Amino acid sequence: MKNIIGNNLTLTLFGESHGKAIGGVLDGFPAGVTIDEALIEAMMSKRRAAGTISTGRQEADIPEFLSGIKNGVSEGTPIAFIIANKSQRSNDYNALTGIARPGHADYTGHVHYLGFEDASGGGHFSGRLTAVMVAAGALCMCMLRERGISIGTHIASLHGILDRKWNEDDLDHEIALINERKFAVLDETKEESMIAEINAARMELDSVGGILETAIVHLPAGLGDPEFDSLESQLAHAMFSIPAVKGIQFGKGFGFADLKGSEANDPFEMKDGKVTTVTNNNGGINGGITNGMPVLFSTVIKPTPSIAQKQKTVSFVEGKNVEVEIHGRHDPAIIHRARVVQDAMSAIVIADALITRYGQIDWREGE
Repeated sequence: MKNIIGNNLTLTLFGESHGKAIGGVLDGFPAGVTIDEALIEAMMSKRRAAGTISTGRQEADIPEFLSGIKNGVSEGTPIAFIIANKSQRSNDYNALTGIARPGHADYTGHVHYLGFEDASGGGHFSGRLTAVMVAAGALCMCMLRERGISIGTHIASLHGILDRKWNEDDLDHEIALINERKFAVLDETKEESMIAEINAARMELDSVGGILETAIVHLPAGLGDPEFDSLESQLAHAMFSIPAVKGIQFGKGFGFADLKGSEANDPFEMKDGKVTTVTNNNGGINGGITNGMPVLFSTVIKPTPSIAQKQKTVSFVEGKNVEVEIHGRHDPAIIHRARVVQDAMSAIVIADALITRYGQIDWREGE
């Protein structure tokens, strides 16, 4: 029953969807980092629900920092914070007591916690907890910016509608561009059709998913370890903590299956006095360790499981087959809000990897 992620920088999550508050403790965060409140607010705002393509549940999601920050600078002690829940409607879930909503953790959570779980709104399994991830990730993003590291995520596809690919020759500009956009597409002409697709699913009492693609630039070579603590392993661990993620690939990923070694390998070359690669099929990681090229990976975001269509399921309390229609406030798609969660969890992993390799004092300097 572990709710902690990280090695030398750890995040502990707590709270439930319909409790008084959710929150976290970020331990191991280095001293002396300037905390950019505007950056934190910008990231939190990207996760907030907005318009008909998101849930009707409106939350301010303003983190209240209880310790670890003084006069806008990190102290080096644990940073504890809470985010208040103000818009709960637990009565929406009264009729679902003991019902296994398809695609949800109602049954598995009931078994795991011996029936003592708070199931309202998904309880501790709710996507509501991703607000804590974003707040913690925003703090880590403040740290990474001091090191010149940038992270960005775009909606590579939504229910078959494709965005353009990253321009890997100008990722600094691409990441800056995507981080300014509320709806994360590189090709703005695709925004209207994607939003229309989400709204069409909503009108059909259904939902849609897609693929998110993340780029991380200006990482030093040498982060990560072989085998069990490879950077791929750590990033995958973090991504699968996001409730909607069901798959991940790095670089060409499953595309390697159609290539020969001569096509898949990334030739090395010296450029401006530095070791680099001509291509980046491996997504910036060799043997579980960064090679200095941009880290590129993508995840599959499943359609939101809360849909209002009638579905077959069971009452695991009464031990019988039933049908369920899920009412209340739900997202017809979560992908446009999940993009910043993916950024945040990436930032936590990279910050932890920097501290693990270079230490609390020298994480800014190591190359």
